[in-house]
Amino acid sequence: MALKVSVSGVRGTLGSSEDITGDFTPDVLVGFVNGYAKFIKERHRAQGASVGVRPKVVIGRDGRISGPVVSQFVSATLQFNGIDVIDVDLSTTPTVEVAVVRHKAQGGIVLSASHNPENWNALKLLNEKGEFISAAAGDAIKASYESGDFTFPNSSGLGTYKRSHDDIQYHVAETLALPLVNVEAIKKAKFHVVVDCINSTGSISIPPLLDELGVTYDLLFDDCSGKFAHVAEPLPKNLGVLAKAVATGKADLGIAVDPDVDRLVLISEDGRMFGEEYTLVAVADYILAHHPGPVVSNLSSSRALKDIADRYDQPYAAGAVGEVNVVNKMREIDAVLGGEGNGGIIYPALHYGRDSIVGIALVLSHLATSGKKASEVRASYPDYTIVKEKLPLPDPSVEKKVLKYVTEAYKNEEVDLTDGVKVNMADGWVHLRASNTEPIIRVIAESHDEASAKTLAAKAVQVMKEALK
Repeated sequence: MALKVSVSGVRGTLGSSEDITGDFTPDVLVGFVNGYAKFIKERHRAQGASVGVRPKVVIGRDGRISGPVVSQFVSATLQFNGIDVIDVDLSTTPTVEVAVVRHKAQGGIVLSASHNPENWNALKLLNEKGEFISAAAGDAIKASYESGDFTFPNSSGLGTYKRSHDDIQYHVAETLALPLVNVEAIKKAKFHVVVDCINSTGSISIPPLLDELGVTYDLLFDDCSGKFAHVAEPLPKNLGVLAKAVATGKADLGIAVDPDVDRLVLISEDGRMFGEEYTLVAVADYILAHHPGPVVSNLSSSRALKDIADRYDQPYAAGAVGEVNVVNKMREIDAVLGGEGNGGIIYPALHYGRDSIVGIALVLSHLATSGKKASEVRASYPDYTIVKEKLPLPDPSVEKKVLKYVTEAYKNEEVDLTDGVKVNMADGWVHLRASNTEPIIRVIAESHDEASAKTLAAKAVQVMKEALK
């Protein structure tokens, strides 16, 4: 399987047997980290660093079995490049992002393939703000890797290595200090929750938060072994055990996260799915009630967020798919909240990164201050259904032709060309965009019910097939 290279870094598979070698190999690790190290050093010099002052990079990992070995390769490569390493070890993606700023580092690398299976791993590359690097920086790093230039400074320029042990605690403390995290109201509510930790670092990052909030909890799959108890993506079909535990245990809420804790999915007290698209909607409802301002999601996220923004008479904007693109749009319009419909909450009052720790604290604040059950909160929002299809391309070169044909076919509707083609209609929307990793065009459609959404998607697929005739 080919490596996946995107604006968030590079990911791939590790060999699972003597017959399956995988593509996330030592040469890939060294090559990409070497390119990243060059990027960090050039940026450090450009920002006026004194001669002889080495840059620092924070690294951290999720619970994957390959994590310790991958971490050693990453650390050694950075040190050979004359970069000091601060290793927070088992951690979360948002914790590493916060740690970059805390330690005044020039960058960060998260070793996590997010929701991919346990035989995957990845390098998520961050800048000095603890945010994903730009597409231009990613292209330069990829070019450096592809050039095969693995040269290093001489041994006198080796960087240092040290462990940092309290960054999760720091992340939790910074979250609790946020003005809209209502610690006292949560404590008074005496919530009980069930948490699916997927046997990764949710098991070491979420309990400290809940302890400080006075929330009692049951943990599922909390051994942090990296042996995922079920398919790692927090989708309804993978959360049956959690849903049953919430309903039978009379919990107030179910909480599911992915292996690196940047996606947050909720289960209502009745065991029903709150809906991954609605995590962001619920947090927006709470934030906008106390702090009006613009909100942002990506083009493939639910229209429900715009409906909530309209309810509070606040602006809504959509960015291209990809966390860095959402963050760029948030900065552009000074948004008070942003995120993605997969359960990613970006709350800039703390940092510009998807963060389940912050998300949990804000959701619990919402429940505590509203006095409503999770199911009641969910019922107060517009109901939408999203469906996903895809169209194989016989030749990737015809992608532009297909999307141009679609644009013309929907010329009487509101068309957005920010990222592929998104068509907004009275009864829903459809978003068509080329895959970064496969010769296909992805089709995402939303409407008030599944049948209508499927009809929108099917029509779009048919229009694209006409373009290929």
